[in-house]
Amino acid sequence: MFPEWSSALVWWQWVILAAVPPAVVLLYFLKLKRTPLEVPSTYLWHKSIEDLNVNSLWQRLRRNLLLLLQLLLIALAMLALLQPGWRSQILSGDRFIFLIDNSASMNATDVAPSRLAEAKRQVLELIGEMDSADVAMVVSFSDTARVEQTFTGNRRELRAAVEAIEPTERRTSLVEAIKVSSGLANPGRSGEDITDERVAEALPAKLFIVSDGKFPDVDDLALGTLDAVYIPIGQPDAANVAIVAFDTRRHSRQDDRLQAFAQMVNFGSEPVVVDAELFLDAQSEPFDVARETIPPNGVWSEPFPMVGVESGVLELRLSVEDALEVDNRAWTIINPPEPVPVLVVSPGNEPLQWALTTGPARRLASVQVEPPEFLATDTYRQQAAGRAWSLLIYDRCGPETMPQANTLFIGSVPKHPGWSAGPRIEAPMIVDADPAHPLMQFVTVDQELIAAATPLSFPSGGSVLIDAGDQPLLAIAPREGFEDAVLGFELVGVRSDGQMGLRTTWPRRLSFAVFLQNCVEYLGGAGRADSANRYRPGESVTLENPDPEQSFQVRSPRGKVTNPRGGTQGRFQFRETTEVGEYKVESGGSTAGRFVVNLFDRAESDVATRAQGAIRIGYVEIPDDSGWEPTRTDLWKGLLLLGLAVLLLEWYTYTRRIRL
Repeated sequence: MFPEWSSALVWWQWVILAAVPPAVVLLYFLKLKRTPLEVPSTYLWHKSIEDLNVNSLWQRLRRNLLLLLQLLLIALAMLALLQPGWRSQILSGDRFIFLIDNSASMNATDVAPSRLAEAKRQVLELIGEMDSADVAMVVSFSDTARVEQTFTGNRRELRAAVEAIEPTERRTSLVEAIKVSSGLANPGRSGEDITDERVAEALPAKLFIVSDGKFPDVDDLALGTLDAVYIPIGQPDAANVAIVAFDTRRHSRQDDRLQAFAQMVNFGSEPVVVDAELFLDAQSEPFDVARETIPPNGVWSEPFPMVGVESGVLELRLSVEDALEVDNRAWTIINPPEPVPVLVVSPGNEPLQWALTTGPARRLASVQVEPPEFLATDTYRQQAAGRAWSLLIYDRCGPETMPQANTLFIGSVPKHPGWSAGPRIEAPMIVDADPAHPLMQFVTVDQELIAAATPLSFPSGGSVLIDAGDQPLLAIAPREGFEDAVLGFELVGVRSDGQMGLRTTWPRRLSFAVFLQNCVEYLGGAGRADSANRYRPGESVTLENPDPEQSFQVRSPRGKVTNPRGGTQGRFQFRETTEVGEYKVESGGSTAGRFVVNLFDRAESDVATRAQGAIRIGYVEIPDDSGWEPTRTDLWKGLLLLGLAVLLLEWYTYTRRIRL
């Protein structure tokens, strides 16, 4: 609140008014003029004698309650004419939706005790200013949205919903939160939350996005009748050091030796000294250590030789004081190599076959190559249904029925609901790739040329790995316990001159061989000696119970036990990957498998709060605001009422002859 004064009189009027108090006081000094009169006794004139003494100009003024009340009345009138008051802020509107970001970056401590705690405090303050007739709802969001409290005017329930929001280690996306909010506020729509809850009354509302802004813009959604306000949380110059990649590979020259590779990024504006410690199987002493000074916005890549190590869990820890703790640790699993069966169905593709016959590929996979006619044989149908292969690669062809295995389609699209190819585009330019996905680890494609491609549409739950603007060229999506990856352009095909040849420069690069190796490792499930079974928070993990007769459960890094349900043919989709660290798959009381979850998200690790005016939803730029509307509260009316009370007291004192 900010005090303010504004005068109701000009200067000469104030001069006249300022003369009133002295005039009132002088009235009590006036000497009364009386006619002398001789009387036989002064007993009855005692009061008059006292008045003579009082009205002597140079005698001391007696204490008089009337004088004090009159001076107080004049002072209150003068104060009221100054029009005192203060400026404050009120919550505008009568229907509110509070979107509270609880993603990984909201765990940053640049705002004590954390950004999430500060976001909850500000929302609680807004709830406290709601009128009795106002209603509000609370939604928490990361890469998914959760309705914590539906519309209610009960402020106690709203406060309880806000205080119950827990931090997560997931990525940030505003899409689901906007869908929920828009569905509940805009007429004719329904909330697209987990329960698909439809409200009976859909009315406009004010939308508060309380976040650090670490999410991409929402391009294909409209706010409708929502009036959105962005309340930024955190410091715009917050610094952080993060592990953005951690992997293991066979030595380039010695295939029997492993190397661990780590990449750290300094997202701050000052150089930082970082100690990296590598631990094997949670030992108390580090397996290897390294130290480096990372320059501002710099990258540190460090190899760790793994002599004599063939299996185990590697953990990398950074010793550094920064704003975010969750990205200072990373894990990877080393499994002993065990070749997996891979079927390649192709009319002829030398670059593909060559990439699958390299040393690392031969060690990881046993490759069988067949022509497209093989798909029509009974042998194929029986083996595909019986899981004879761990990975099937279809080059410019595809089966009528999807196999019981993971697949990679090249230049063709699966005959499965949700998959389709768009109109053919010539010479598309690769704009972006997802380097954090296991299929794209150490794969660089930004400089590759493509003759033609068909943009992909994929089932819900899938993700884009390579895109040309808003046109996906490589995507992956789940399918009933399996995953299908689809490449929307041909590697080889008929050129404009009618001859067979390359249709992209990618097969000439080493990154293409690395990509196929990643496919064998990730999609084929090869028991590889690198970062096997690695996921990011929130991703779905396909698990298989090795013994259906035994109990089957997953133990999280913090010890939470979950029993996967709803699986088909012994395969389960585990979606509760909310914590970073090592997960253990237990069957019959013993560990049957492991996988790890790492953040590996540059957007979350770059914790600098999003700049003002940088958030856009649809075609609308969302302003930064606190949600408050300025207002002024005046005091002059109260002062006049108080003056009236003083006047009544003065009149009562005069009529009752009360003396001080």
